[in-house]
Amino acid sequence: MSKLGIIGGSGLYNIEGLSNEKWIKVKTPWGEPSDQILEAKFAKQSFCFIPRHGRGHLISPSNINFRANIDALKQRGVTDIISVSAVGSLKEELEPGKFVIIDQFIDRTFARKKTFFDNEIVAHVSMAHPTSKSLMDACESSIKKLKIPFQRGGTYVAMEGPQFSSLAESQLYRSWKADVIGMTNMPEAKLAREAEIRYASISMVTDYDCWHPDHVEVDVNMVVQTLIKNASNAQNMIKEVIKTYKDFSVDKDPANNCLDVAVITDPKLRTKKTIKKIKNIAGRVLSKK
Repeated sequence: MSKLGIIGGSGLYNIEGLSNEKWIKVKTPWGEPSDQILEAKFAKQSFCFIPRHGRGHLISPSNINFRANIDALKQRGVTDIISVSAVGSLKEELEPGKFVIIDQFIDRTFARKKTFFDNEIVAHVSMAHPTSKSLMDACESSIKKLKIPFQRGGTYVAMEGPQFSSLAESQLYRSWKADVIGMTNMPEAKLAREAEIRYASISMVTDYDCWHPDHVEVDVNMVVQTLIKNASNAQNMIKEVIKTYKDFSVDKDPANNCLDVAVITDPKLRTKKTIKKIKNIAGRVLSKK
């Protein structure tokens, strides 16, 4: 049975118009999640929501406990995640206010825990296709219905932050033909894959980074102004997706049962302590003899 989880980024700390709302504190072996998990209903569909930076934007990108967030969502039965985040544009045609349905990532982060399998048990999941086509289809359908300007497909450069890019960095990423730059989709997408959760990323463009001759510097005021405009569109998109995403579900997805061919450690060497720690993430495969 599928259940949707929404990870809200900058500017998206809550969703209006819900019923049966309940904020739930979830404990994980990886520490505290960014916030409590909101469980609610919209159009009779149950879903979960977590604000990535905490309500009120209290957590810097490098300090987000990505492992705890993904583990907490999986504990609540989430099978599909739609991640919403603010980004800078690396292309002229991706102007502020436009949404990008991401399908690839370049991970430039360096100060974050990027795997659940970092002690005794080793696993290597494929990230060749890091996002779910069915979730992308659901998002595209909702965005089109709302007539929000968008691009289907795009490469997201994940930088460490919290500082914005230097001009040299911005020009380098443009030379790589990347589309947008942000600070939060990695290692989030990698951890979702390790948890066998289908994942889609919607990037909301707020600025042109610093490469654009008319936008030589990025400042928070510029970003916030666009975030306010984007927040309403993002909430409406999410509500549409909640109503319809199950119509787009397919049996084949790169995340489905991906741990079957990922765990490499000899079962005889897996300790009970470690198995217990990652039971929620990988118990399905670790219980196999």
